[in-house]
This record gives sequence, structure tokens and C-alpha cells, in this order.
Amino acid sequence: MTGLGRWVRRHPAAPGAPRLLCFPHAGGGASSYQGWARELAPGVEVLAVRYPGREDRFDEPPASSVEALADEIAAVLPVSREQPLVLFGHSMGAAVAFEVARRIERACPGGLTRLCVSGRPAPHAAPSSAVHLLSDDAIIDDLRAMDGTSSDILDSADFRSLFLPGIRADYRLIETYRPRPGARICTPVSTFCGTDDPHVRPEEMLRWGEVTDGGLSSRVFAGGHFYLHERLSEVIAEVARVLHVTRPCDAPTA
Repeated sequence: MTGLGRWVRRHPAAPGAPRLLCFPHAGGGASSYQGWARELAPGVEVLAVRYPGREDRFDEPPASSVEALADEIAAVLPVSREQPLVLFGHSMGAAVAFEVARRIERACPGGLTRLCVSGRPAPHAAPSSAVHLLSDDAIIDDLRAMDGTSSDILDSADFRSLFLPGIRADYRLIETYRPRPGARICTPVSTFCGTDDPHVRPEEMLRWGEVTDGGLSSRVFAGGHFYLHERLSEVIAEVARVLHVTRPCDAPTA
């Protein structure tokens, strides 16, 4: 794979459909958004970022920093004012999406219409942590607290040997990320959060308004860090509203 195909998985959509670029969480891959593509097609073109070190890029080394990752993603995006993007990032993906948004704004003013961020404090307000330096058991405990992976998988020896190194690398990536002082965007921001997220409170998500000149909207859903799995149809309906489209299942009947 080269170019855009190496970094982005594209799902078919109608010609000229608005585009939604999705950024996975730590340990997650492009497949996390397959259900979104099924729900939103053909009215929205869903593009899901392929991080190195997982899924069909499993044999590649993980990214060295959030900034380096954003540089490579932004460099291959076909951004234009005629067909602008909306970005959606969950957890670690929110930080990566923010940095990609900054790069899009510099390269193509007007090429981005909204940044949607989920389950992650604003870059300048994120608390410091160093879970990536702790034991495998400590990382497993943190994953267990977020309730996004079944206990059977977390207790599996294969999971620890095959996937935990990549998850540790993602923890290091986000825990060593430091936004440039004063970094901000002019694009409007929409925040999404679960009521019981152990890593960010809904009111903390409002601090994303401090890094944008475009205004802030906020939605809170019942659930924990992975509320978007439990409330998928509600989340997709809200994203569809942001995109100003109607999903096929919501279309009026004759």
C-alpha cells in the first residue's frame, strides 16, 4: 500500500457525499468504524485512519509521536474547499485529529468544516500520566477500567504477547504528547463523552472551547469510556446531524 490507501480505509459512498475521517483509539484500528460506514452510506463517505502497528499494518513499527503521525496523515489527505472534511477522533484519536486539523487549516483554509472529539480532554488540559512505563498488569488494569475489552481477551496469554506491546506504544504516544503552546484552530469543535468515563468528566470536555475560535457544541451519552459502542446508533445520529445529512433509515417514507 502507498499514499492514501496506506493511511486511510475508504468506504464507498455517493459521488460528492460529505466526508468523515475517523481516528481510532489507543489499540484500535480502522475496523472500529466499519459499523459507521454501514450506517452512514451512501450519504456519507466514511474514511478510517490506518495506524501503523496494527491490523493490515501489524508488521510496521508504531508511530514515534503524535506530531509525526499527524504529519504523515495530513500529507496524503485529498483536502479541498469543494469537498471539505469532518474529523472524528475518539480518545487518543482525538489528539491525533486535533493535530491533523491544525495541518489541514494551514494547507487548505476552508478544507475542514468541523472537528469532533470524544473521550479525551483538550490537549492543553490533559492530566499527565505514565501508564506506559508500568507493568503489563497495570496496563491491563487500565484497559479493564475502561470496559472496552472483554475479560476473556484481557486474560489471554496471546493478547499479552501479540497486542499488549502495541497498546503500550500507543500509551507512550499519547502520554508523551505535548501540544505546542498556544496551539489552536478556527474550525468549530463538537465534543462527545460518556457520563461515567473514568478518564474525563463531561464538564472537562468543555475546555476544548479554549482551543478553537469556531465555537463549541457538546453532547453527553450514557456510558463509560466506550459509550460509543453501547450507544452507537445515537452517536451516529448525532454525527449525521453535524454533517447535515439524513441517514437512509431516517428518510421519510412515501
